[in-house]
Amino acid sequence: MRKLIFFMHTSLDGYISTPNGDLSWAKLDEGISNWVYEMTQRSDMAMYGRVTYEMMQAYWPDAGKKPDASGHDKQHSAWYNQVDKVVISRTLDGTDLSHTTVMGHNLKQEINELKEAGGKDILIFGSPGASLSLLELGLIDEFYLLVNPIILGHGIPFLQKLPKTVSLHLLESQIFPSEVVLLHYAVKKQA
Repeated sequence: MRKLIFFMHTSLDGYISTPNGDLSWAKLDEGISNWVYEMTQRSDMAMYGRVTYEMMQAYWPDAGKKPDASGHDKQHSAWYNQVDKVVISRTLDGTDLSHTTVMGHNLKQEINELKEAGGKDILIFGSPGASLSLLELGLIDEFYLLVNPIILGHGIPFLQKLPKTVSLHLLESQIFPSEVVLLHYAVKKQA
């Protein structure tokens, strides 16, 4: 069965962006770029909340075509354009979206069907609201957190107001040249 894997940059004090959504503080060195590429090669589906999807859709389809596109931008843009996408939303109309399915009315059943359908893993990028819902339903299997060496002091928090405790098991950690620390956790499933 495929796994649902959560992936996000965070500050040391647990924020995923500034109050206005700025992510320029999140570091992306060559080691992180290579790691992201490896992660995308082990997945064949990307999942987003509506806001994150709209942000990604505004950038990634053409990012690899820009004259100043980095190697990472070219690789990730190519992956983004071919990968199947799922958007968690109750308001987005999914009728004209390429490679994209909108879900949100019965998340537990819909996501479990995706996981049981087979294939590579599913990556959920950012999307704090959608991720909170998925975590509450016990659907997230693993976390990859890229903890950046910065304290923001305020902003959009990572998984705020979780109504229950979720136990994790550290699978690995890694330090990148930019001093970003990767933490890879498995969710301990409740019996």
